[in-house]
Amino acid sequence: MARLPRTSPGDLDPAALALYEKLTAGPRGASVTDERGGLIGPFGAMLLSPPVGDALQELGAAIRYRSTLTDRCREIAILVVANHCDSAFEREVHEGIGRGLGLTEDQLAALREGGPLDLPDATESAVLRVTRALVARRDLDEQEYAELAEGVVFELTTLVGYYTTLALQLRVFRV
Repeated sequence: MARLPRTSPGDLDPAALALYEKLTAGPRGASVTDERGGLIGPFGAMLLSPPVGDALQELGAAIRYRSTLTDRCREIAILVVANHCDSAFEREVHEGIGRGLGLTEDQLAALREGGPLDLPDATESAVLRVTRALVARRDLDEQEYAELAEGVVFELTTLVGYYTTLALQLRVFRV
């Protein structure tokens, strides 16, 4: 059972309303609201502390919309984290995005189950291996570290931390 009720925009204080408007007007748009305008997923919890929530959503926006990772690489990495953290919400949302990017049902199943996955793109394969190492061991060996440019490794470690944070919040607040 959800611990946080979905709050309508009319019931928010000015700081929370400003964050709500930023979330719904940005690139995420209406995808973050339900039919009554309440925030879904991790976004409602962000309203509990607008200064921290805003910083967190800005980090998420940078990861989703300003990263150097390709869209498919980003979604593969997010789905690895969703599987590792058993985050049903993130899995459902990002499997849908992955389908739109051409990930097959077999590929999505392998990501969901943590099974073997042979990707034809070398960078996607490296992102998969490195992200799985990050969630499993919270570290990379020298070979894994060298598979991708350091900037990509930085983005992946940030992505893993961000989506792990969201998974924790989703679980704690029973979203």
